[in-house]
Amino acid sequence: MAHDRKFRFGVQASGAATASEWRDFARMVEDLGYSTLFMPDHFVDTQLAPMVGIAFAAEATTRLRVGHLVLGNDYKHPAVVAKEAATIDLLSDGRLELGLGAGWMRTDYDALGLTYDAPGTRIERLAEALDVVKGSWGPGPFDFDGEHYTIAGYDGLPKPVQSPHPPILVGGGGPRLLRLAGREADIVGINPNLRAGAVGPDTLKDAVADVTARKVGWVREGAGDRFDDLELQIRYFIAAVTDNPKGLGEAIAPGFGMTTDELLTSGTALVGTVDSCIDTLRERRETWGVSYLVLGQDNFEAFAPVVAALAGT
Repeated sequence: MAHDRKFRFGVQASGAATASEWRDFARMVEDLGYSTLFMPDHFVDTQLAPMVGIAFAAEATTRLRVGHLVLGNDYKHPAVVAKEAATIDLLSDGRLELGLGAGWMRTDYDALGLTYDAPGTRIERLAEALDVVKGSWGPGPFDFDGEHYTIAGYDGLPKPVQSPHPPILVGGGGPRLLRLAGREADIVGINPNLRAGAVGPDTLKDAVADVTARKVGWVREGAGDRFDDLELQIRYFIAAVTDNPKGLGEAIAPGFGMTTDELLTSGTALVGTVDSCIDTLRERRETWGVSYLVLGQDNFEAFAPVVAALAGT
């Protein structure tokens, strides 16, 4: 069934210092009208473990959806991920969105002693992992014989509450991964290409407007007839409510080797007054089909008026 493309908003957050602070934060996100609280998955900083963190957030709230942006597939066997995710979906009464990615941050791999395979290998492994997750959530035992995973008569229990399964979110920045996301995911995150294994000066250049449009095209190629069923998402890494967007752009654009206009119209930038941000998001939904917007822990409160004006419309 075609997606309605109504706006909804998420917050990506790494955690808090105490349980009470984290619960209060989750409740604030919910009260401000955000749909979803997402957590990233990295090992070289102080962030909370995402599966545990989103479980606590779900327990502290009643409507807020919880998920990952995104889990690194190489860090855990996908059948284990599927079981943990189904448990959270069951205990949250169906509020999970499972985000999976191929893994990209080289420092995580180095810290854990994991082999940092070529992008193609990691994407192939993710493709198999998606089959394993879906099989684990299926109605009964299943077998899978792949190059990276082998499953024999496994019936993943418990089963998730959402039918046919919780939404699966896959994000990416290159053609192969975005085509895979278009083919297999329910939600597709349109991201900068992080093939270098780290965020660098060129990262934002990979999100300029014409490149973002090209990325949506790769999703469409992978999705084929199911493209209209997908929900498209962007995480806004440069976001500010300000009366002087040009001044902010002029201050930071040179650091990315971009013009002010390139930065302000980038697919990962949302800068301007409340009214202009509302207009920008409506225009981008019309142009790119993106209706699911994610902000950060540091700026989600400032965008509450934008959320109030657009969520559900």
